[in-house]
Amino acid sequence: MGIAADYGKKIAAIRLGSWLGALLSLGVGAGLHISTSRAIENDAHERFLHMARNVQSILDGRIKTYADLLRGTSSLFLAGDEVTSDEFRRYVAGLDLENHFPGVETINFARTFSDAERPAVEAQLQRELAADGVNFRIRPEGRRPEYTVLTYIEPGSARADRVGIDLQARPAVALALAHSRDTGEASTSGTRVPIKPQTSGLGIRMPVYRPAMPLGDVGQRRAAYLGSVGIGFSVARLAQGVLDNMPRQSTRLVISGMSPVEELGGPPGVYQRTVFFDNQPDASDHDPNMFRALLPVGVSGRGWDIDFRIAKKSMYSELDSYLPWLAMLAGATGTALLYALFQTLSSSRRRAIELAEEMTGELRASETKLQKTNDNLRRLAAHAESIKESERKRIAREIHDDLGQNLLALRIEADLLASRTSRRHPRLHARARWTLEQIDATIKSVRQIINDLRPHVLDLGLTAAVDWQIAEFQRRTGIACELVSDGRELHVSDRCATTLFRILQESLTNVSRHARATAVRVELALEGESISMTVSDNGIGLTKGVGQKPGSFGLVGIEERVRILGGKCVITSRPNAGTSVHVSIPTADNLISVAQAMPAPASPVKVFESL
Repeated sequence: MGIAADYGKKIAAIRLGSWLGALLSLGVGAGLHISTSRAIENDAHERFLHMARNVQSILDGRIKTYADLLRGTSSLFLAGDEVTSDEFRRYVAGLDLENHFPGVETINFARTFSDAERPAVEAQLQRELAADGVNFRIRPEGRRPEYTVLTYIEPGSARADRVGIDLQARPAVALALAHSRDTGEASTSGTRVPIKPQTSGLGIRMPVYRPAMPLGDVGQRRAAYLGSVGIGFSVARLAQGVLDNMPRQSTRLVISGMSPVEELGGPPGVYQRTVFFDNQPDASDHDPNMFRALLPVGVSGRGWDIDFRIAKKSMYSELDSYLPWLAMLAGATGTALLYALFQTLSSSRRRAIELAEEMTGELRASETKLQKTNDNLRRLAAHAESIKESERKRIAREIHDDLGQNLLALRIEADLLASRTSRRHPRLHARARWTLEQIDATIKSVRQIINDLRPHVLDLGLTAAVDWQIAEFQRRTGIACELVSDGRELHVSDRCATTLFRILQESLTNVSRHARATAVRVELALEGESISMTVSDNGIGLTKGVGQKPGSFGLVGIEERVRILGGKCVITSRPNAGTSVHVSIPTADNLISVAQAMPAPASPVKVFESL
């Protein structure tokens, strides 16, 4: 009965696992289908945005071309005092608008004059335009302080209906003209412009100033203002070149802008959104199956808006429609295989965990033993270092007390002998002087040996010892060396002072041997609860693996000395940017007292001052 029950439980567990695997596979497959579909749609949307920006760039380029055309036309009036109707006609004919500027339907010039000048200007234009069969009269009727009247219009088919119209009669146009006059920039009022019979478009105007007059400020521009040149262009022809290279049925382009709502002579300031072009006016404005982008176009920061849309399916390739299903199939199949593999390996999981626990226990025991061994080795190294420093101190003291005193006595005798034989025994005097020089050289060597074993300057304090060491380093190597401290003498334990001094010696030795440096900076400070020392240079930096070279223990020795005192050592280096050795030792058990530093000695402390 027990075996049958266990077998039944296993069968139930297998069935449950199978159902869980199937649900997991379907879930992963569905997730991949959704994520792939979104990725494809995002990619298509990015392509659409790029296309929309290209459309915007094309339209902006064409409108800029129109502005350049106006700028060139305005320069025609700078060539002389007056431009006649015949000259303007020949100039426009030379532009060949149909071939070079296909969107531009008309070019015109509007002259600006005051009400006092009206009779003379009106008479002049009636005489000049009579030859063209135009009965010139200013429209709308009525007197106004100032007029901007359409004078020349080309091609001539639009002349009869447009010549004589006062543009300033419409407040919105008057505001645009005033802005253009005061800034010298192209402008547009946003109103529809009749360009042909039963055809309207949009217009851009550019100010024209009298030749040889200053235009430095608004007042000068108003004084020199002659009128404005303008163009009327077909919005449909402007957009035609954009739509020719796109799928017509799935692409919609709407060009719109803010147009003034006003009566002639009424107040300006009321505007409404006006559609100037729409290739699919019957299409829905809220179709979720289309990508949409709203972008501005125009000149001088003023212009119109484009609403560009393309059906999403037009941006997909044939493969894009199959990729989500392929991803779903691959995800479901892969998940099923992985789940089957997981079920196969699950039986050995417990044994693997037990084995891992056994290995972990052994590793922890080994780690504990290794840590204990390291602690013993570190204590042994600390004891050996202490014995070595004590022995150095003893040897230095014995050399100083015994050999130093003997050399001092010997030098006194040799100096006395040299003094007494200087006149009567020249040869003996010379030998005595040579002996005296040899004694001095021996004394100098003994001094160096004592300083190498245990510098007596350490007895004067850590700051003084560091100052003396960098002075000796600068004298010996010629490398500029600077000590930076906080102005306080650090009274530390002899063990700590010796450790920091030896680290400084080792660091300076590395600089002179390997760094190729020209300057060294040593910083010594008491920071909170630690004593810090930093030795930095401007050399070539450390090469990779320098600390692992056979027989190279300099940096390892520095780190171990600091670790013995419970401190930290950080070595940083960058190629051709120098190396910095920063050590920090806790003040606990190492700091005796901190007092205001005495003035540093003028020269390094010397051993055997009595000599």
